[in-house]
Amino acid sequence: MHARQRHVLAVTVMALATTALAATPAAGQSTVRDTPWGDPDLQGIWSSSGATPMERPDRYEGRETLSDEEVALLRSDIAARDEQASQPGNQRTQAGGNVGAYNNFWMERGARTNRTSMLVDPPDGRFPPLTPAGKLARTGRSRGNDSWDDRHIWERCVTRGGMPNAMFPRVYNNNMQVFQAPGYVVILLEQVHEVRIIPLDDRPPLPDNIGQWNGNSRGYWDGDTLMVETANLDHRVSALQPWSVFNSKSGSGEGLTLVERFTRVDAGTLEYQVEVNDLQMYTTPWTVAYPFLRSADLMYEYACHEGNVGMEGMLSGGRADDSDVEEAR
Repeated sequence: MHARQRHVLAVTVMALATTALAATPAAGQSTVRDTPWGDPDLQGIWSSSGATPMERPDRYEGRETLSDEEVALLRSDIAARDEQASQPGNQRTQAGGNVGAYNNFWMERGARTNRTSMLVDPPDGRFPPLTPAGKLARTGRSRGNDSWDDRHIWERCVTRGGMPNAMFPRVYNNNMQVFQAPGYVVILLEQVHEVRIIPLDDRPPLPDNIGQWNGNSRGYWDGDTLMVETANLDHRVSALQPWSVFNSKSGSGEGLTLVERFTRVDAGTLEYQVEVNDLQMYTTPWTVAYPFLRSADLMYEYACHEGNVGMEGMLSGGRADDSDVEEAR
């Protein structure tokens, strides 16, 4: 349904792509360089795949980081499970009962970091309490009739959920490619092949009544860190966009603002942090941090609707119902 196809994504971002390729350091280069016009060079293909949990597990309560030995043991356990899953007869990952999901070829588990959670604020590594509106949404009572008209924007292949959800690691398609030109940074996301164009000048923001799936971003440099402030998110998106909560008509985007930080700490690591202000859903802001690692992989097409038979069936059923209503008239 959301399988990654083995076709290279042909990407042309006008003159930005040409400039980016000319200025991108070669793979394996040991030093961080600036672009020809003097900005820190963030360009290249980066992957957010990782095995660090979003929230801190109870067993690590009070601990922000793990020792190198603990991380090595966790990585060893993950490698052993992957090896077991790759054996003949075990190649299909099961999703409850005998319903098949994607086989293990598609999974991008990534490496475990020393952090006990990607959430770094609140300090306990857990999401802050929900507001009354957030609690209501979590119960699923905002789902509507669960018809073809109520399908989630993920399932409808409109967007992977807007910002910051679009930046968070998933089980596949976790690559992003960064392009730079004087006055602009462009981020191409492999998931749903969405493009974020971030101007670095002092142009005014969009009017409040204009919403976009990934919001309206403005960037600037704070030393070697790219700061990106985003507002004007479409009202149908939310910070986490959980499957069982929001349908295509509800969300918290109108009250959602983001502050992102991109810092290239070495040739192979781009440290990412995002502060999420979603006070319609959460009682306080929260912050997530994790590394993007330099990838030698290619960007691939995200074939969202391939095999999406559930949507096809619902649409067919909806058309049949409409036909019955017309005949009854």
